[in-house]
Amino acid sequence: MGQLSDSTDLIARITIDPEICHGKPCIRGLRYPVGTILELLSAGMTHEEILADCDDLEAQDILAALDFAARLSHVKRMRTLTG
Repeated sequence: MGQLSDSTDLIARITIDPEICHGKPCIRGLRYPVGTILELLSAGMTHEEILADCDDLEAQDILAALDFAARLSHVKRMRTLTG
């Protein structure tokens, strides 16, 4: 793989617009929610397969989705949900 991108460059690819996908975090204002990209990856699709299916996505967009998820996982503490 090529040179690693600065995390700031990656996170700039994530946009939140109430007019696009109901305000869910998306890739570059396109209608690709970050959650959808993460679901595709967790289902076993490779970066190459996702890029082949989504012509307007770039490799850096997938890395941005992963970076966004990593940032969200940095929580101070977790509590179990009861109910």
